[in-house]
Amino acid sequence: MSALSHQQRNSAPQRNSGRENRRVAFATIVGTTVEWYDFFIYANAAGLVFAKLFFEPAGNDIALLVSFASVGLSFLFRPLGAFLAGHFGDRLGRRAMLVLTMILMGAATTLIGVLPTYETAGLTAPVLLLLLRILQGISAGGEWGGAVLMAVEHAPSSKRGLFGSFPQLGVPLGMLLAAGVLALMSGVVSPGAAFVEWGWRVPFLLSFVLIIVGFIVRRSVDESPVFAEIATRRQQTRVPIVELFKKHWLLVLLAALVFAGNNAAGYMTTGGYILSYATAPKGLAMDRTQVLLAVTAAAALWFVFTLIAGFLADSIGRKKTYLIGYGCLMVTFFPLFWLINSGNIWAMFLGLALFSVGLGLTYGPQAALYSELFPASIRFSGVAISYALGAIIGGAFAPAIATALVQATGTTMSVSAYLLVVALISTGAVLMIRERKGIDLGIDNQAEQEVGATVFDRRSPVTNEV
Repeated sequence: MSALSHQQRNSAPQRNSGRENRRVAFATIVGTTVEWYDFFIYANAAGLVFAKLFFEPAGNDIALLVSFASVGLSFLFRPLGAFLAGHFGDRLGRRAMLVLTMILMGAATTLIGVLPTYETAGLTAPVLLLLLRILQGISAGGEWGGAVLMAVEHAPSSKRGLFGSFPQLGVPLGMLLAAGVLALMSGVVSPGAAFVEWGWRVPFLLSFVLIIVGFIVRRSVDESPVFAEIATRRQQTRVPIVELFKKHWLLVLLAALVFAGNNAAGYMTTGGYILSYATAPKGLAMDRTQVLLAVTAAAALWFVFTLIAGFLADSIGRKKTYLIGYGCLMVTFFPLFWLINSGNIWAMFLGLALFSVGLGLTYGPQAALYSELFPASIRFSGVAISYALGAIIGGAFAPAIATALVQATGTTMSVSAYLLVVALISTGAVLMIRERKGIDLGIDNQAEQEVGATVFDRRSPVTNEV
């Protein structure tokens, strides 16, 4: 059956009013922005102050490695969050999981803001910090799948790429907000030693206010029409994860690899590595506030190109947008660090700006691509687990790996080469997946959704493209 005929169907996601679609879009942007603000505040603080405040007894270099490793620790628990949210999201609904994950993330982030340091509490301090980071990881692992399905399953089939980019926009917005608040605290409210003493805590405590706003907004939207239909017919799968890995394990792996290159690259900024590398006293020793402002401005460009990618995904397809994006990323890996190593803040911003083009183009299409890969009854599990695994393969320990590579080789060329290899693997995974733009996402089309998602399947029900 052709892609056009699929787009012409009156499937469940197409029955929503324009007002409801706009409300869902706003709710997903606000919710994911709050969620990722919380997540990135930790990553940035890990690069700036956590090594000194929580891990310093290990020694300066090792403390920094441990601090970055604590960023990656949360990724190891993302699959747990994805498994739990995927199971209950496929059985109980998308909206309930969104609200629950937001509360969990906000509570963990706020509590980090009141933690004692190693100086006052000894080993208890880093242990509590790591436990709260694990809770952040569980929340992040479950949140993304619900957000993108709410956006994509509500959207008209011809605009899934655009609507799917809305929750993706929450990541650069969260990064922009996190870096901006840290820059304000570091440069204006609590400069110098005051930032290390107490200023870093304020952005964490602000999460309590943001979480109330996000909770109200997310509670205001209706359940996904696809899941509402599944629930009405009582067609929930008893154990979605078992069916997912029994029938679609290869698809999960390929989808995870599609994301890995973007995530590894993104965590050079969102994971705090570039912040730490550029401001380290024994390294470039650039001004902390200026670097934070450069990262903030680059996050704004990441936002723009993520939105552009949503339009492109609807226009030229998800795969082509991804391939263009990875091409843009790969040509910037080496120039990025050459420009940073100049020590000039404007050169650094230019490098980050060029880098943001590829980041946006390889992130914007992801929600639509993932949602169209998996059958309706196990879709939440499929997108959430693929995302969580891709985050582990790609970004989990990217800052720690980058730090270790520079310590071992003495050059950032090794970091650029590492990112290039991961991006090439992701490009290969994109080529292994078929374009499914326009496929009917409703439960009535489950039989067609079950086949044709990879080039290894003999037939593709939507398109002949491989």
